Amino acid sequence: MTTTLITGANKGLGFETARRLVAAGHTVFIGSRDAGRGRRAAEELGARLVVLDVTDDASVAAAARTIEDAGGLDVLVNNAGIEHRGEGNTVIGAAGTTADVVRQTFETNVFGTVRVLHAFLPLLRSSAAPVVVNVSSGLASLAGLSAPGTPAYAYPGVAYPASKTAVNMITVQYAKAFPEMRINAVEPGFTKTDLNGNTGVQTVEQGAGIIVRMAQVGADGPTGGFFDAQGPLPW
Repeated sequence: MTTTLITGANKGLGFETARRLVAAGHTVFIGSRDAGRGRRAAEELGARLVVLDVTDDASVAAAARTIEDAGGLDVLVNNAGIEHRGEGNTVIGAAGTTADVVRQTFETNVFGTVRVLHAFLPLLRSSAAPVVVNVSSGLASLAGLSAPGTPAYAYPGVAYPASKTAVNMITVQYAKAFPEMRINAVEPGFTKTDLNGNTGVQTVEQGAGIIVRMAQVGADGPTGGFFDAQGPLPW
């Protein structure tokens, strides 16, 4: 039986990923900051709840102990993420970007990813087929954001794409450090979720596809890559 942890999984892409991995036979732990919401999600999906705030060392350590006591971990999906927006759900552009906005965004998207990876590495290294999926964004691609005329080029924000570019670098370096694992970053696409004020153009069912696929990659699958539903993406 494959045991999987998905952070930020009580709603949105994390919830849909959990639903499909439960259906595929995984034992899924729903990582949720809010115990009530997480419990309702877990009960609806036939999953298990672990209270987990990726910005808090003690919370992450306690979650790791809980999952270790339950038998270990095979797949980690780092899905929890935030995007700060201004009034009227507008993206905060360069002129309005402060160090505090960047710091808060990195605390969840970057430091949270590293915090969870560090805590769960011992469990993953004990697995026969360890897999890590870091949920990134097409906005992480330097090639994409620097190509005039593309939708990504038009995005004015600083903090969110910078944080996801950092997640991509984390993915590359961890994949090199742990070649026995399959560690990849994925781009779900512009999905309608609370993260973007439900302004996305695709459903969570569509967006979760690449996350689910890479969560089930075999030992001969890719590692250290960046993928969307169509295939590899440029860094």
